[in-house]
Amino acid sequence: MARQISSISHEIKRQVALLIGRKGQVAYVIVGDNRHIWIPDLSGFRFGAGRLKGLRCVHTHLNKEPLSGEDITDLVLLALDLMVCVQLDERGMPGPISYANIFPSNDSEKGWDVIRRPDIGQLDVDVLSLIGSLEEELGRKHEGRSLGGEEKALLVGVTPGPRWQEEESLDELESLALSDGIGIVGKVIQRIKKVNPRFLIGKGKVSELVLRCLQTGSDLLIFDTELTPAQVKSLADFTELRIIDRSQLILDIFAKRAMTREGKIQVELAQLKYMFPRLATRNTAMSRLTGGIGGRGPGETKLEVNRRRVRERMARLNRELGEIKRQREKRRRLREINRLPVISIVGYTNAGKSTLLNTLTNSHVSVRNRLFETLDPSSRRLRFPREREAIITDTVGFIRNLPKSLMEAFAATLEELRDAHLLLHVADATSPRVDEEIKVVEKILIDLDLAAIPTLLVLNKTDLVDVQKARAFSKKLGGIAISAITPSTIYPLVKKIQGLIWKSI
Repeated sequence: MARQISSISHEIKRQVALLIGRKGQVAYVIVGDNRHIWIPDLSGFRFGAGRLKGLRCVHTHLNKEPLSGEDITDLVLLALDLMVCVQLDERGMPGPISYANIFPSNDSEKGWDVIRRPDIGQLDVDVLSLIGSLEEELGRKHEGRSLGGEEKALLVGVTPGPRWQEEESLDELESLALSDGIGIVGKVIQRIKKVNPRFLIGKGKVSELVLRCLQTGSDLLIFDTELTPAQVKSLADFTELRIIDRSQLILDIFAKRAMTREGKIQVELAQLKYMFPRLATRNTAMSRLTGGIGGRGPGETKLEVNRRRVRERMARLNRELGEIKRQREKRRRLREINRLPVISIVGYTNAGKSTLLNTLTNSHVSVRNRLFETLDPSSRRLRFPREREAIITDTVGFIRNLPKSLMEAFAATLEELRDAHLLLHVADATSPRVDEEIKVVEKILIDLDLAAIPTLLVLNKTDLVDVQKARAFSKKLGGIAISAITPSTIYPLVKKIQGLIWKSI
């Protein structure tokens, strides 16, 4: 076979390749040019986590060059069993032969193994045994998932700026993923000067990501930046992996945590707004049918139907949110009649807002040490020592780069903040990025036109840090230091709230 493809390749001055299955059958014969081959779509062949494609590529090189970077890229991206290159001599006879296979994860950073033999007579590899052992080792990385274990993901940060900023952002993305029940196999940061409009990053880096996923048993890439619909489609087609971005991850967390009817409506509306421009990327078979004269077909018709259904569903959800908004307005009018002041708790996610609400009002709102544990707003009566009462409300936590669709969907909930007489801005004193988190919340409040409402900064979790430093920091920012789980620290806060509330009304 080596002699035959070498002879043909020498005669036509083009590379010739065979894609061969594990039973020895030839699946494809490919004719390239004098330096390259182009492997066809292999989506019809086996694919799965921890499995190779079941095809090995054997092809000729005309200019005595070894396996190229392009060959290795094809090996990794397509998860081929082997990539084999036969170098031709001047007479068109097979000379040295090289083959490469994906290397399972190891202590070194080497992702593949290349073996070279001076002639085909010295090729003594048992191909099926080698492929079987490779697939068995790769499969071990996926056993937990196949048995119902947690999903695994590789996190990808892309930035033109300082690396340390992206490292901090990836740490937060990791917390989001863990909060969503996703296991993290690694984090990759790529600094770029110019965004690749198709893949966001270069093809070579994408190949490295695919190899890392194959080695670690992951089939999910989570990007820390929002991807365009075209980039999601290009990356998914190129890597055959599932691709999501930061916004989609946050939406998935919200979908899991929403408990009330209102919360579920808001999350579904946000998901539909996010999904609508991406409908064309959902079905690869559908995406090949284009519009225009002579191009209309069942795929486009299906796409139009899906879009119409999404628009109708969004209109229905907006009507339901409108009804909820009217009910909120009735409750607000009742509060105004009873002259009850309103206090709203705002802050970065996982700062301890719900814990503070529970302590102040002796309530039992769900609290856990994870991001976005509480989505649905909770209102309780807060009783002060002098027989005075107020309504105190816990709102959804903020986070940097909060998806615009979520902000729009939660507009009805956030409107409650406009009626507040006082905002309690709760910040996590233990966070290494507390300064930045405070600024993020302040910016969101400005964007929501809430900057005019009196705000009290509450530095929470001070039982976990140096007390003197916490007090000095809170004094510098004009706030108050507390621990929401330590009742003795709450009395000064209640006294401060009482003074501010009845001063403002």
